[in-house]
Amino acid sequence: MGAVGRIFRLRGWTDTLAYLLHKEVHMNRIALAGMALFSLGSWVVAPAVADDDLIVAFADPAWTGDRIPDGQHCKKFGGEGATPPLKISGIPAEANAIVVEFNDRSYRQLSRDGGHGKIGFVIEPGAGEATLPAVPGGTKTMPEGVWLEKKNRAKGAWSSPGYLPPCSGGRGNVYEAEVHAVVRDGDDYDKIAKGKIRLGKY
Repeated sequence: MGAVGRIFRLRGWTDTLAYLLHKEVHMNRIALAGMALFSLGSWVVAPAVADDDLIVAFADPAWTGDRIPDGQHCKKFGGEGATPPLKISGIPAEANAIVVEFNDRSYRQLSRDGGHGKIGFVIEPGAGEATLPAVPGGTKTMPEGVWLEKKNRAKGAWSSPGYLPPCSGGRGNVYEAEVHAVVRDGDDYDKIAKGKIRLGKY
């Protein structure tokens, strides 16, 4: 092959390579644009739940967030526990209920999404604050204006109806309540604000 032939063959390879690189860059730009639009779309339609925009405090001085008060643990270990009375403020005007999810942060299986139960409380829309009453543990019977959203997920000897009070047997597990202001419609609700409070160790 002459020098001219080799030059044209080389140009052919370089032109092909340049085309392929251009095509790959173009496809990457399309993919990135699609990802950006998908992310933007997801952000637009995602529920507007801010972190810790509710102020949550105990409404009973026996609860300090340090240690679980005496007797406020589960029946398995001789207790007669109930949920702590809570005072919630900063509630959005459109909220008509509060849902509290109780968790054992030290025990993975019950550490999130209401592992110890979820309790709902009807509130007056527009009031801005509400005081939630204590609800007995170990029962599915709820006081007026309160409903059992979901029972605890404990199994075996720890299983019980409704809310499960702290039940580690005094091993120092950390318990927490995640509080959600919601707009409730029938059996469904949308979370619109949240907060949390450390209940204490047991």
